[in-house]
Amino acid sequence: MTTQLGLPDSIRACLFDLDGVVTRTAVVHAAAWKETFDAFLRERDGADFRPFTDSDYDEYVDGRPRADGVRSFLASRGVELPDGDPDDPPDAQTVNGVGNRKNELLLEKIRTDGVKPYEGTLRYIDAVRAAGLATAIVSSSANTRDVLHSIDAERLFDVRIDGVVARERKLPGKPRPDTFLAAARDLGVEPSRAAVFEDALAGMDAGRSGHFGYVVGVDRVGQTDALYAHGADRVVKDLAELGGQA
Repeated sequence: MTTQLGLPDSIRACLFDLDGVVTRTAVVHAAAWKETFDAFLRERDGADFRPFTDSDYDEYVDGRPRADGVRSFLASRGVELPDGDPDDPPDAQTVNGVGNRKNELLLEKIRTDGVKPYEGTLRYIDAVRAAGLATAIVSSSANTRDVLHSIDAERLFDVRIDGVVARERKLPGKPRPDTFLAAARDLGVEPSRAAVFEDALAGMDAGRSGHFGYVVGVDRVGQTDALYAHGADRVVKDLAELGGQA
């Protein structure tokens, strides 16, 4: 039995990823990662280096905490770096140094081009809240608060679990379910009564392993089959497809 929001009627809370679900920043993240990794690989392997691809982004980086993304992708190329320190400079040859270089490029791109939301998502969240459901933003990004502030969307979420909060609480990131579980706990809702909204394969894995009541995959890049394979109950191209009028 589904509601006018396209959700099972048992759902009492909605947990939303940020990049690619609420905001059009997934493509900016991908571009910053590519620039970072291509420069790293070019310096390491010379002109014949194998570039970072969209498939690499989807499989190893998308949805994961920054350091985990660096570690995962470099391992796929047989490269191992020391972790270093979270405050390493962006030119440090460490996992955190590479990640901080990516973040530096990301913020530069955001300052230059700004941040745009998915209007269908904002309308859907308004409808969710009007129906009395609780909401949380769950993102691996340490820039979540600033991004939400830039589109005047902080007011749409009762709880924020992001890269900053995860680090403070020592929560492992996606594909582990811990950040989503923390959001449900902070909202006072059992996971079985919460729905997860994600565009990343790692987010699908988190939703499935956390035994959430419903997992919605948002397909922005043509990976519907993969989203279902990783645990989606339903896949849409835009949350407006689920219905809901605020």
